[in-house]
Amino acid sequence: LSPGAKMGFFTFIKVMMILFNLAIFLAGGTLLGVGIWVKVDQESFLGIFGTLSTSILQVVNVSYLLIVIGAILLVIGFLGCYGAQKESKCLLMMFFSVVLIIFIAEVVAAVVALIYTGLAETLLTGLVTPLLKEKYGVDVTFTHIWNVTMNEVHCCGLNNYTDFNDSYWYKTYGNYPKQCSGVSSPLAHPHLPGCLLQGCFPQILEEIKTHAGVVGGVAAGIAALEIAAMAVSMYLYCRLDEK
Repeated sequence: LSPGAKMGFFTFIKVMMILFNLAIFLAGGTLLGVGIWVKVDQESFLGIFGTLSTSILQVVNVSYLLIVIGAILLVIGFLGCYGAQKESKCLLMMFFSVVLIIFIAEVVAAVVALIYTGLAETLLTGLVTPLLKEKYGVDVTFTHIWNVTMNEVHCCGLNNYTDFNDSYWYKTYGNYPKQCSGVSSPLAHPHLPGCLLQGCFPQILEEIKTHAGVVGGVAAGIAALEIAAMAVSMYLYCRLDEK
């Protein structure tokens, strides 16, 4: 290619890099804003997006998740957009490094999720079960989320109804949530009707497996964008040496 064509291609890639990362920056700002809104006014958020209650996001703190993702996207978008606009090798290398770290973390998480599903269940049980014992019946929002989830997924607790043993709810009311109907004592009912034996984690896991193709497609698309972003940033970085 002639010097003019090379410069034109460089300018095109630079503009695309700026626009792409500007979109990421705005998306990050939006997620950060929504995360703060959820943290401040969870009731309104649940009222609007209640239909998503069967999602696995219902067993984690949605507000903190959105805030963290939004903040990461803001940083990535700023580094990529401002680094390309100012033609800063330092910012472009920082952008490449951050995206590479995230990409590696995603690959490791995917491998762990595929190979060590049991480990994921153990970790999730260790985090969520204590919350069920302490917050169910105390925290209005947390209780509402779990009530809707158990109603729609037809499950009881994370693993099964025993997650509520020695819980605040059981100690206060002397029984299990109505979603676990028919259970008055863990000793009196060693064998319970079908769906009452199933916790929400197996049900959610089954739902994820059912939609594995969609999840895999989205993950592959995100990975492709990350690889493309790293390739473009490295191209700009190397071309700056020739200018």
